[in-house]
Amino acid sequence: MPRSPDDRLAEIEARLRREDPRFADALASGLPRRPRDRRRRWLWLLLVAALAVLGAGIVLPHGLLIATGLVLAGVAGELLAPGPDPPPRRTPWPRR
Repeated sequence: MPRSPDDRLAEIEARLRREDPRFADALASGLPRRPRDRRRRWLWLLLVAALAVLGAGIVLPHGLLIATGLVLAGVAGELLAPGPDPPPRRTPWPRR
C-alpha cells in the first residue's frame, strides 16, 4: 500500500530533528538558522591562523612554527572539505 505524503513529511521531519535539533527548533519557530554543516566560520579562522603561523615560521626560519602551521592548515582543510556523498537509499517499489 503506498504511503501518504503526510507520512513521508513526518519521516523527513523526524530525521531532521535527529540530525540537527537546533535547526529543526529554529525552523519550527519561524526563525531558521543555517544547518550545522554550513556553520564553519571557526574553521576559516583556524585556516587563517594556520597560514599566519606558517608564514611566520617561513619568515623566521623556525621549524616548529612551520610544522605547526602545516598541521593546523591540514586539519582545517580536512574539516572544510565536503564529506563523501551518502550511499543511495534503496526504496521499495510501489506495490499496486
